[in-house]
Amino acid sequence: MAIKDLIPSWKKHDVPVQRVGLENPFQAIQREMNRLFDNFFNDTRMSPFRSNEIGTFPQINIREDDKTITVEAEVPGMDEKDIHISLSNNVLSLHGEKKQVKEDRKGQYYHMERSYGSFQRAIPLQCEVDDTKVEASFKKGVLKVVLPKTPEAQRKTKRIPITVS
Repeated sequence: MAIKDLIPSWKKHDVPVQRVGLENPFQAIQREMNRLFDNFFNDTRMSPFRSNEIGTFPQINIREDDKTITVEAEVPGMDEKDIHISLSNNVLSLHGEKKQVKEDRKGQYYHMERSYGSFQRAIPLQCEVDDTKVEASFKKGVLKVVLPKTPEAQRKTKRIPITVS
């Protein structure tokens, strides 16, 4: 090794030594914290209505037995007058819209909040239902729709026994 290799050069064409593949640890921490906060505040599980690319919809549970299909939808904070249910071509459609205005006046103080939200959900049914006997009930933010199957659809249902070996 020559002596001139040990002496730093002040020429313009020299490039300072850089670590390849390593970044500032504070930048890595900052990026990770940003990701965590974005995931936390964008987490749709914290909302009563989940979002997707098309729109917003409530969480539902569907149960089926030999005679009926039961659909339960969670719609907290809504009234039954804000929810519309329809059945067409074996598709159960749920639609609702919530409008809330909160106003508070105390002397010189005035506070007003408005919130709006809507949902729409279409549930395809795999069998014929008797649309004249469909019942819907609403209690404590849960909408329950009971769809009785037609006698023909009930006959098509066949139980398959399970054998234990």
